[in-house]
Amino acid sequence: MIAEFRLPDLGEGLAEAEVVQWLVAPGDSVALNQTLAEVETAKAVVELPSPYEGTVATLHAEAGETVAVGAALIDFEVVGEEETTSAPMPEAAEKAQPNLVGYGAAPTATGRPARRARRSGAVPAVVDTAVLEAAPHDATPSSAVDSVVERPRSTPPVRAHAKRLGIDLVLVAAEVGDRVITRADVDAYAERVGVRSQATAYVPVAAPSSPLTPGAPGDGARETRVPIRGVRKHTAAAMVQSAFTAPHVTVFHTVDVTATMDLLASLRDDRSLSEHRIGPLAVVAKAVCLALGRTPGLNSRWDEAAGEIVQHHYVDLGIAAATDRGLIVPMIRDAERLTLVELAGAVRALAEVARSGKTSPAELAGGTFSISNIGVFGVDAGTPILPPGQSGILAVGAVRRQPWEFRGEIALRQVMTLSLSFDHRLVDGAEGARFLKDVADILEEPGRAMLLR
Repeated sequence: MIAEFRLPDLGEGLAEAEVVQWLVAPGDSVALNQTLAEVETAKAVVELPSPYEGTVATLHAEAGETVAVGAALIDFEVVGEEETTSAPMPEAAEKAQPNLVGYGAAPTATGRPARRARRSGAVPAVVDTAVLEAAPHDATPSSAVDSVVERPRSTPPVRAHAKRLGIDLVLVAAEVGDRVITRADVDAYAERVGVRSQATAYVPVAAPSSPLTPGAPGDGARETRVPIRGVRKHTAAAMVQSAFTAPHVTVFHTVDVTATMDLLASLRDDRSLSEHRIGPLAVVAKAVCLALGRTPGLNSRWDEAAGEIVQHHYVDLGIAAATDRGLIVPMIRDAERLTLVELAGAVRALAEVARSGKTSPAELAGGTFSISNIGVFGVDAGTPILPPGQSGILAVGAVRRQPWEFRGEIALRQVMTLSLSFDHRLVDGAEGARFLKDVADILEEPGRAMLLR
């Protein structure tokens, strides 16, 4: 029968997506959860898994074409109990809501999907040894692992999540039994054996190359026209909305960060910490998390519809990242709970994923406060625009060596300028200044972090 797959809701209420590239063609045989295409939303590039096992019949969109959520994307020839070429989709499938990408395909049949049998024999010794060395008292007994002889059932996002954590799904399957492994199962296993996702390095994959635009330099054209779409389109709309909705105020403070730079140098010399590559941005992130505890207005949201101010008791810290596709702000969830080492790992992982173009919609959703590291471009200060729904954003300038008053004398010191923009509906000048001074004090004397709570 012919089964139609419509573009699902990709999260955050996004209404459309652009087909970046097809990974299948008409006539290709596809397996359940095989990646069909890469599509670009206003926030991220997302891989679409196949909800069916069968043969590709029709592609309803070309690469580069924008498709609305709910519109037909691809048709499959699916072999049922009685094969036909024009049978309508099951009633249950017609009524089903679009499934959120990242959680696997929505079920359309009661039968279990066929699984590829794993070659007989035990799990590779290298995996078992790694787990046993990491947590010898918690490791799964080898007899239980040996009993898992088939490829564990899971979705591509779950397998990718397990890979990032360095966890073999065979070990998880030995605990959860003969059912589809979920992200929660992987997280539960990771927590039991002491693996933290935030501190795990992420191995980026190659981002899809941007298509050449007409009138590129060198072909004799006097101008180039680039379509406004994807991340650029979303960012522009969000910044205009923020600029003309929230009354922005920006304050600046230049601080002597010599003590912080000396601390970072000593951490790099420490063999046990050198591999973590802790940089100034991680220290700023830690200082921001501590300072927000004393200035809750900067960790709040103005809810116009409800007529309320929503104060967050957690910090979902956004780190602005400039990519080839435009500016995105992925989040570090519950950043206030992380140590300096964990924050450094999380910041580095976010940057790598952002550069790869594989940041998921979930990693871009929400956020309570943001940091923009303009210093990497050699810029000292600026007036950053608030991300929608947030009341504060801190721009971090370049660290420069320059003459500075120090202990009554002029000395060559390392200084940095901080630029804080905030929503004046939620934060008054005194509160904004106090927050900025708290952050600056920690950077000037890192030991002051011990005085804040």
